[in-house]
Amino acid sequence: MNESQTWYIVKYSAGNCEIFASDKVADDDLETIEQWGPFSSQGEAIARRVGLIRSGKCQPV
Repeated sequence: MNESQTWYIVKYSAGNCEIFASDKVADDDLETIEQWGPFSSQGEAIARRVGLIRSGKCQPV
């Protein structure tokens, strides 16, 4: 795994949020409403996503 890889949380129009590696994030996706990141690890992105779900900004998958 690439140590310099970063992670993003992407919110879609349906309200759910997913975590993607930086090489998988598409900036021109029409379904994307909001985006958070970059995060240095996938674990950090998961923890942030849990916080976004708890705060009501994202729906659980």
